[in-house]
Amino acid sequence: MNTATSAGTDGSPPSGVESAASPSIPSMAPAPTGRARGVLSQAVTVLAGLVVLAVFLVPGPEHATLAAVLRIPVEALLGLGLVLAVPARWRRLVALVVGGALGLWAVLRIVDVGFFAVLSRPFDPVLDWSFLSSGVRVLERSMGSVRATGVVVAAVVAALAVVTLVAVSVRRLGFLASRHRRRSAQALGALSVVWIVCAATGAQVVDGVPVAGRDYLERIGGLGASLRDGAAYQQQLADDAYRDAPADALLTALRGRDVVIVLVESYGRVALEHPRIAPEVTAVLRSGADRLAAAGFAARSGFLTSPTAGGGSWLAYASLLSGTWVDNQRRYQSLADSDRLPLAGAFRRAGWRTVAVMPGVTLGWAEGPWYAFDDIYEFQDLGYAGPLYCFDTMPDQYVLSVFHRIRSARPGPVMAVIPLMSSHAPWTPVPELLDWAEIGDGSVYAAPTEALQPAEIVLQRDAGRVQADYRRAVGYSLSTVLSYVEEYGDDDLVLVFLGDHQPAPVVTGSTDNRDVPISLVTRDPEVMALIADWGWVDGLVPGADAPVWRMDEFRDRFLAAFA
Repeated sequence: MNTATSAGTDGSPPSGVESAASPSIPSMAPAPTGRARGVLSQAVTVLAGLVVLAVFLVPGPEHATLAAVLRIPVEALLGLGLVLAVPARWRRLVALVVGGALGLWAVLRIVDVGFFAVLSRPFDPVLDWSFLSSGVRVLERSMGSVRATGVVVAAVVAALAVVTLVAVSVRRLGFLASRHRRRSAQALGALSVVWIVCAATGAQVVDGVPVAGRDYLERIGGLGASLRDGAAYQQQLADDAYRDAPADALLTALRGRDVVIVLVESYGRVALEHPRIAPEVTAVLRSGADRLAAAGFAARSGFLTSPTAGGGSWLAYASLLSGTWVDNQRRYQSLADSDRLPLAGAFRRAGWRTVAVMPGVTLGWAEGPWYAFDDIYEFQDLGYAGPLYCFDTMPDQYVLSVFHRIRSARPGPVMAVIPLMSSHAPWTPVPELLDWAEIGDGSVYAAPTEALQPAEIVLQRDAGRVQADYRRAVGYSLSTVLSYVEEYGDDDLVLVFLGDHQPAPVVTGSTDNRDVPISLVTRDPEVMALIADWGWVDGLVPGADAPVWRMDEFRDRFLAAFA
């Protein structure tokens, strides 16, 4: 029997059918499905709006304040006006292109978070790709190559997902705006009036917190400056007053002396001024200065401004030894291909044996030949048989003990550059300072009881603990340097020790300061007399009023003082 043909057009049951069967009538099912689809569509629209607002409103790490979020993003108003203004056939394409560009900017801001956490500055898409590869190497050393590869793949997939999500969200909002053109125009007009009123009364943040569009334009402008940077640096390289200086005009006041330049990793101005760090570090320096003075040594100190912070130590080495400002990888590579005279090259030309002791170099040093060292001792050349410490390397005291053997093995003056690594992030564990006679091949060192991988320093947010670890590590490195002078220093030693850069922002806090302490130690009063016009202060703790030079000024000032 065909009862369906007698059903009412309003969906009521056909005559002759018992009401008990009504709950099973299939014609009632589509109504909830239609409502569910409507709710789902509205939810997707709301989500798209939240995604776009988040991209506009969530500030970058350098402007992470409440005021940066409590504002009406003028970029959103301009974007809505653009969608409504373009011809209908172009609206979806324009929305997709704008959304893709906005998605790329969102990814850039996410990368900025990592760069501010480690290097205290935003990411430069032209000049900073080498830091990404360095970060991958840190991950490999921290968690193994397989897990590091997984992290890299996940990061790439996440970046693509962010770009896609933002682009699709903008496209959906643009489609709805064009579909409901009249309502969208009314909303745009109302929001524009509110924005103008808020801006006029000071409620709308217009100045003081860079909005997304302004930041985007600044980043685009920065790309142009980065692209032009290569030509500007070539001019710096060409301007070298010492390139052709004859041997008899170089370093005559230092003839016969050993000149040792020690770079203490992450030894920044914060170590001398931060209330949680400075008391212990300055106590190490002052007591060391007293002991050295009793042994006949004098010291003077100042500050240098490093081209980097938190990382990129090789940029600091290059700036110090080349006399040029090396603040990005492209400059570093250009320097390595140039004929500029490095500081070690000046010493070698004047008759010194030049040596580099590089405990942190484990994969070869491609730029090493430019520095003009006669001998380069990398990690594997130092014969270390003990347990690995911070950043998978050897204690500073072991490195200096090996250098003493190198220095003593052949007659004649030595000029050496020695970057130390025990105060490298994550600043734990810290080795013990041992009797120099016990060090041997390093097997005397006990295995670390506490391990913290380098990658964890970015995730470890307990600033108090990190600062305490940093304080102990820097104190150990400085104690080692001073103990070396006490143990092996003689009348012919001229020691310069300095920091390469400030530590990561988790230690320094929010600061743009990139100063590092530098000290010169010697028994020779003639050497001290020749640097009197530098204005450096007596002792190993430069005060707040001590001179501050850029790090690239050091080479020329040093060569001029001792010519």
